[in-house]
Order: sequence, then structure tokens, then C-alpha cells
Amino acid sequence: MKYKDYYAVLGIERNASDGDIKKAYRRLARKYHPDVSKEADAEEKFKQVAEAYETLKNAEKRTAYDQLGRHRAGREFSPPPDWETRFGPGGLDDVLDLGDLFAHFGGGRRGRGGFAMPGQDYEATARITLEAAYRGTELALEVSAPEQGADGAMRRVPRTVQVRVPKGTTDGQRLRVPGKGGPGAKGGPAGNLYLNIVLDPHPLFRVSGHDLYLELPLTPWEAVLGAPIEVPTLEGRIAVTVKPGAKAGQKLRIPKRGLPLPQGGAGDLYCVLSIVTPAAASEREKTLYRELAEISGFDPRAHLNSKSTT
Repeated sequence: MKYKDYYAVLGIERNASDGDIKKAYRRLARKYHPDVSKEADAEEKFKQVAEAYETLKNAEKRTAYDQLGRHRAGREFSPPPDWETRFGPGGLDDVLDLGDLFAHFGGGRRGRGGFAMPGQDYEATARITLEAAYRGTELALEVSAPEQGADGAMRRVPRTVQVRVPKGTTDGQRLRVPGKGGPGAKGGPAGNLYLNIVLDPHPLFRVSGHDLYLELPLTPWEAVLGAPIEVPTLEGRIAVTVKPGAKAGQKLRIPKRGLPLPQGGAGDLYCVLSIVTPAAASEREKTLYRELAEISGFDPRAHLNSKSTT
């Protein structure tokens, strides 16, 4: 039989990890899938990639393949004398090629019609609100799926897919939804759907990972004296205490009031303090401010008057 270099087919080293093998297969399967590839020999290359992956992804088959030794691709070879005794495929006389050998090794023969082919992976963008990300949601997404018409030509048609977005999903996250991609061929599994999550801008909160940021305005007297204040969260309003002497830009951390974390718990809510003056002060307020200006020795620009700035 002729030797096939499965590692070369996948473009990986012989010491590649299981993760490397899977990653290489997915990349090449997308490249050569007959439903989308425009290369003339895409189907044949896809079959080669699938055959290599079917052998190398299985630890037992991979060990048996490695024991065949290294040969030049396409060169005629025979397994070592003790190979069948060690791995026991059940007879080599009727094996047609290396692919048949490992299908036989795995307990069955592949038909002459070729390997089962997994369906194409789809990719879509899902825009959701922050509240939907916090609680989880179900979406009906329309994806553009390749489909073969009665004339044999490939065309893209809209397809609606129902998906569940788990709670705690955050902006920029990529979700894998198994089995929601294109249908497989020749008994192959359906492909996957990959969702790119985009959170709509929120009028109050800014999202950073699983943490939330809220701009919290204070009056000058609240900043100086401190005050109990109510702040909004995604579960309703809560009471917090601003300590005396608060400064603009200071962050007040409220634990576990952000987005849920996958492993449990939640991110934090950070209230970023700002100090706001009245847009229009009454005469009484102006009088009190003048009195404060006369008795206060506070100078926020003292550092600008140092010798180093002259």
C-alpha cells in the first residue's frame, strides 16, 4: 500500500498535541469544505484532511500509525512484521489503502463513497442589551447559509437559528453553539455556530469584562461631609455611603454587582465619583458660598504657586 503522511496533510509536527490536531483540522476543513471552497480539488483535499484527522485524533489509532514508521508520501510500503500481531486489525490482505487500514482497525470499513463530512461552521454577530446579558436570553438569529439548488449551483439563503445566550455573557465574547451550523454530508455531524457578542451601549453603565462602571455625581457638600446615597444596579437601587472628603475621580467599589461570572459569583460595580455644582444658584446659596469663601483657607491651586513652576 502507499504511505500517506497524515501529519503533513494537516501541516503539523509529529509531536503535535491533541489541541494542535483539532485546531489544524478545523482550519483546513473550513478552507476545503466543498460547500464553500472555490478550489477545483477542494473535495479531494477535504477527504484527505478528514482521513488524517480521523486517525490522529484517536490515541489508539495514532499509536498504531506511528508504529508504521516514517516513509515518503506516496511510496509503497508494508507494515512491520509484528505490526498486525501488536495492533490486530483483523487481516491486511483485503485492505485497499492506508485509509481503509485504519477504518478496518477501528472496527469497520469505510465505503468507496468517501468519508462522512461535518457541516460548515456558521458565524454571526448577536447584539444584546446589558440587561439580557445579565439575565441570559434566547435569540432567533438569521444567518446566511450556503445551500445547493436543484440546478446543482450553490447559493446563500437566509436561515433562522434559535440560540440560548447564557447569563454573564459580556461584550466581545465569542460563544460556540454546537450543532447549529450547516448540516453534515454522508452522515457527518452538523457544524457549529460561533456567536460574536456585542452589547448595546447603556445609558448608565459602562462594561469592562464582567465589571460595570457608573458615573456618580456628588454635590460639593456631599463630597465634603459625606452622605448616604442610593445608586442603581441591574437588580434595583441600593444604598451606599460616601465618606467625608470624597474626591473627583475616586472609585467606590460595590462587590458582586457586575455581570455574573461563568464559574460563579459576579464582577464588581465601580462608582466613579464626580463633583457637580448647581447650574443656577439662588441668592441665598450665593450668600452662603461667599461666606464659605471668606472663612475657608483651602487652596486647591497651592501646588501651582511653588517655586518649581516659576
